[in-house]
Amino acid sequence: MPLINVKVIEGVFSAAQKAEMVEKLTDVMVAIEGENMRPLTLVIVEEIKSGDWGVGGKPVTTVEVKAMAAGLRPR
Repeated sequence: MPLINVKVIEGVFSAAQKAEMVEKLTDVMVAIEGENMRPLTLVIVEEIKSGDWGVGGKPVTTVEVKAMAAGLRPR
């Protein structure tokens, strides 16, 4: 039974985007393992509190991730 655990910073993705992640990640696993595994494929989207995620030794916030997604360079 496949388990896919996706961790994202809170407030970055909408409910619709998270639902799309679940759908598309399930589709990827089914493409690899076969359609019979669809009902057994578990996807968890876990939100990590803003600032509790670090990259390069520095905390990353929701605001910074949204800036990066918009093509802006934070800091």
